[in-house]
Amino acid sequence: MPTNLYGPGDNYHPENSHVIPALIRRFHEAKEANAPSVTIWGTGTPLREFLHVDDLATACFHLLGLENPPDWVNVGVGEDLSILDLAKNIAATIGYTGAILTDPTKPDGTPRKLMDISLIRSTGWSPSISFRDGLAAAYQDFLAATSAGAARL
Repeated sequence: MPTNLYGPGDNYHPENSHVIPALIRRFHEAKEANAPSVTIWGTGTPLREFLHVDDLATACFHLLGLENPPDWVNVGVGEDLSILDLAKNIAATIGYTGAILTDPTKPDGTPRKLMDISLIRSTGWSPSISFRDGLAAAYQDFLAATSAGAARL
């Protein structure tokens, strides 16, 4: 069972994408428009865990190579961050320097979603893509797909 995923080929649609691709698109568009601020939904306090899709792929290959793999296993990074910190990380990755505002009239969702990944770690697997490197690669993929007209917008 994977946690929240992000990475190349993601869906950047403004109304039906997940949080990382949605914020990548919003901060990119705000930077291009020189917008003074970007508003995120909720208080920014909910905590989420994110895994790069390539780390999920290596976890799957790892599990397939085990003689007796576990029946069920959580795949994640074992760490979370707030939605506001996520937005700050994405803004920094993109080079957006405007203000990040929260809108507490919008829903926060579940306060925390963090997986226990001790079982898969006990088999010898751990994620290898840092969040900073994964975000940078996801943004470069967004830029390349957008310029090629191939982004899922």
